Amino acid sequence: MAAKSRPDLAKIALIIAVIALAIGGGAYLRWMVAKKPETTAEAPVAMAKVVYHADFADPRRLSAMLQSINNMVTTYQNDFKEYDVRIVFVSHGIRFITDDPLKGTPFAEDRELRAVRKQLRERIGSLRDVQGVKLELCGITREAINLPENKLMPGVTLVRSGVVRIAELQKQGFAYLKIE
Repeated sequence: MAAKSRPDLAKIALIIAVIALAIGGGAYLRWMVAKKPETTAEAPVAMAKVVYHADFADPRRLSAMLQSINNMVTTYQNDFKEYDVRIVFVSHGIRFITDDPLKGTPFAEDRELRAVRKQLRERIGSLRDVQGVKLELCGITREAINLPENKLMPGVTLVRSGVVRIAELQKQGFAYLKIE
């Protein structure tokens, strides 16, 4: 009879081992399901964050930048992707967000800007109002030429320093773009 009890103990040990594996495996599976995926198609898509740097005087260059921004936000909208796109105007960029000719300043209006100013302002306004693009201006630039705030186009936010603002935005995960 002693020989018969040995196989029973082996069977019991085997059953206990299988149960322990099942419990441990179940716990592991629960942990894997609860764990958030690091990168999968199911993971939510992060908001696109982009900052454009406008410190130039050339109206054609601004026009190219505005077209690029329009293409970008239209693509994001078509893909149902959230975005935060900003233009930070620094130095000569101030020319594009005021109707003031800025006579006697390094940023004075020239013939080329005078010819297209209205169209550029309308395009900037459309990006702001329709597409949600945020406009920011370097306060140092504005103060250097004593331009009153009420001479800026509506919707322009003043920041203390344009280049510092760009660096802050980059630290927050914004991609930096500058049209050459």
